[in-house]
Amino acid sequence: MLSPFFLAVMYYIYILYSESADRYYVGHTNDPARRLTEHNTVEEMKFTTKFRPWTMPLAFEVSASRGEAIKVERFIKRQKSRTFIKKLVEYREDPGFIKDFVMDVVG
Repeated sequence: MLSPFFLAVMYYIYILYSESADRYYVGHTNDPARRLTEHNTVEEMKFTTKFRPWTMPLAFEVSASRGEAIKVERFIKRQKSRTFIKKLVEYREDPGFIKDFVMDVVG
């Protein structure tokens, strides 16, 4: 059995959607389910607090490197495009598209 010290932590990009505000939010994490719960329950005032409830229409694996996950997150945010985010969500069932997108961004 492998020691837990040798297990790689994977980082993900997640996209949240608030139907009540018709807004998207993009972030990175090593635990998408935990982040969704936090966005919907944490008392601390943050950007996402005022647009609850959130759903997570997309979360995808980037790599074991947090730096690479941040790079993909920043790329998506720099697009400043709701259309771009919607397209990512539409392609959630196509792992090849998502994998190619990540590879194009991280190199």
